[in-house]
Amino acid sequence: QVQLVESGGGLVQAGGSLRLSCAASGSIFSINAMGWHRQAPGKQRELVASISSDSSTYYADSVKGRFTISRNNAKIAVYLQMNSLKPEGTAVYYCAAEIRGRGWVYWGKGTQVTVSS
Repeated sequence: QVQLVESGGGLVQAGGSLRLSCAASGSIFSINAMGWHRQAPGKQRELVASISSDSSTYYADSVKGRFTISRNNAKIAVYLQMNSLKPEGTAVYYCAAEIRGRGWVYWGKGTQVTVSS
């Protein structure tokens, strides 16, 4: 089992920045990758960014150049630096852990990000 706890959400004006944090505990040795997903009202949850055990990263086209995902060396925390935020970035952001061969298995409870225009 892996437990994930997010923090750092809030209200920000368009063009502003926020940094999300996710603390992992439990069987962290089983984690292949960690990522941030978001779900806006009335929309499907989407993968925003992820970072693998080999430090390779993925970004959705909509956030490339504005968001940066990083983690500490022990893989017990992952961060999402969000710059130049847009109103369409308003969503609940979820931290998730991918287990090799099983997909995104573990999820945090989410943190609300609201970007005002």
